[in-house]
Amino acid sequence: MGLFRTGLAGFGAYKLGGGCLGTIVVFVLLYWLLGYAGCA
Repeated sequence: MGLFRTGLAGFGAYKLGGGCLGTIVVFVLLYWLLGYAGCA
């Protein structure tokens, strides 16, 4: 499930992130939210 969570966070960061730093911030935020919510 960790790989699915990482992939989902990566995909969201790729779509929502504006640049290099923005993508990293969005990735970390989505990864944390998915883990916090227990979705994956």
